Amino acid sequence: MRYQLTIRYGILRNIENAYTHIHTLRKGDKVVIRSSRGVEFGEAISQLQEMDEETAVSNMGEVLYKVTEDDEKKQREIEEETIPSEFSFCQEIIKEHNLPMKLASIEHLFGGKKIIFYFLAKGRVDFRELVKDLAKKYKSRIEMKQIGVRDEARLLAEYEHCGRELCCRTFLKDLEPITMKMAKNQKATLDPSKISGRCGRLMCCLRYEDEAYEELKHNLPKKGTLIVTTKGVGEVVDYDILQQKVTMEAKDNKLVVVSKDEILEQVSGARTGMRKECGSRCGDICE
Repeated sequence: MRYQLTIRYGILRNIENAYTHIHTLRKGDKVVIRSSRGVEFGEAISQLQEMDEETAVSNMGEVLYKVTEDDEKKQREIEEETIPSEFSFCQEIIKEHNLPMKLASIEHLFGGKKIIFYFLAKGRVDFRELVKDLAKKYKSRIEMKQIGVRDEARLLAEYEHCGRELCCRTFLKDLEPITMKMAKNQKATLDPSKISGRCGRLMCCLRYEDEAYEELKHNLPKKGTLIVTTKGVGEVVDYDILQQKVTMEAKDNKLVVVSKDEILEQVSGARTGMRKECGSRCGDICE
């Protein structure tokens, strides 16, 4: 019997589905998996689900076995002793070759046959000589991986302004683009220091409710629309998306707040001094 579960693995905390034949696995178990990168450590973040034997698994990772105490001991030694030494050596070689790059982190795949060096740089970097020096020193396969500031935050940061662990470290699979329009839709402050995450870019959480905000926004008349309501007639000057209310300016320049259910009719386009012929039930107020 084959089972499917979701695995988080790697220093960038990648998330993907994998299959296994081990029926005793539980959520939270540390495991050794075979991913597209090779054999490495991972963590089960979901419960097992039975798979149809005909389901293709060619593009899925495979959980090989649960991590043993000996595996964990070796990994701790790598993280506490080996990687700090490699980090210092790599920084020295980068400086020696005068390369325009900043080393961010280092990752060992299971067994130490492959070492990945993560770095930041503004453009492309010719690191061929650096790779030769590292391969000669460590007798392993060396991979240099350029990352952006969002990946750097995922690697090095822990908690966001809200006090919770970064979303990109806990459950986000892909770092999708965030736009200023999303912040404007939620009427969030446009102060960069308050809507930017640890990476310096717009916070990922602005995307979560954007679809709902867009849908609710379409339920309300646009600014400048002439509306007929149970409280009179006026032009929409503002709206509250979550409460589904609009603020209208009446003929006497008085601001009136009405709910969506109190709007009887909308007249397309903006009025001009309340003197536009609208042909609606608003009576002689439009003249």
